[in-house]
Amino acid sequence: MSTIANRLIDAWNSHDFSQVAALYSTDCESIDVGQSGMLRGIEGLRQMFTGYWAAFPDLRFTLEASMEEAEALALFWRATGTHRGAILRIPATGRSVEILGSAHHSLSEGKIVRSTYIWDTAGLLRNLGLLPELST
Repeated sequence: MSTIANRLIDAWNSHDFSQVAALYSTDCESIDVGQSGMLRGIEGLRQMFTGYWAAFPDLRFTLEASMEEAEALALFWRATGTHRGAILRIPATGRSVEILGSAHHSLSEGKIVRSTYIWDTAGLLRNLGLLPELST
């Protein structure tokens, strides 16, 4: 697996924003299905990551697969955690969650300049008891 993919997962799991910020350009742009609008720059990233870490203090990402080209990186990941703080305006439930997602990054000079994060929001709502389980 890609070195930058592993560094990124390790940074996300560190819950230390300085480790995350070191991998992104200062003027990066990000879209996340759980956020309203474009996240701009390091401050936008800080708000996103600190919000997720506050909602899930034990949040852990596992890299399932990655693909890297010269200026692109795609990750498929699994996240687990315990819902201890508000997310999507949903107060803490204390429930454990397991979510699948992907992140698609554009790179320039070894830094992430643009990201799109797509993750299973319906699965999160099911894990939190807010949507019914899917029937087979």
